[in-house]
Amino acid sequence: MDWAGWALFGLVATAALTAAMITAQLAGLTRLDFPLVLGAFVAEDPDRARVFGFLLHLCIGQGFALGYAATFALLHRATWWIGAVLGIVHVGLALTVILPLLPGVHPRMASQRAGPASTAVLEPPGLFAVNYGIQTPVVTVVVHVVYGALLGLLLQPR
Repeated sequence: MDWAGWALFGLVATAALTAAMITAQLAGLTRLDFPLVLGAFVAEDPDRARVFGFLLHLCIGQGFALGYAATFALLHRATWWIGAVLGIVHVGLALTVILPLLPGVHPRMASQRAGPASTAVLEPPGLFAVNYGIQTPVVTVVVHVVYGALLGLLLQPR
């Protein structure tokens, strides 16, 4: 595997995915501010949390890109469509497992069962993150499929 390519292209694909999610949020297509959600793990101030969250998302994206690169290496091929399929698996796990479990570990996120006395500042995402808007699953799927397709195009097994 082209490990230098993984380091560079993983960062490029993750930055593109994160920028697309931020743009969709600013355009009103979703209320999911993922850098804020991630950054609120470590910072209370929303502006600082977004910066920390952006950096955290870049690091996490590198980890996922490593998984994509390893899969391409195991398959001895990398194509945009294999990357897109991996993106569908990736986003499927994110929307059905990772995001719904966040309230259980996030110090500033309410759970689905939180009552009016909750002091959490972030609402729970719910299944498929629909609590952040009905278009959130569609936006999230599209950007993750593009992320995977980009990696499939840019990474080449050796």
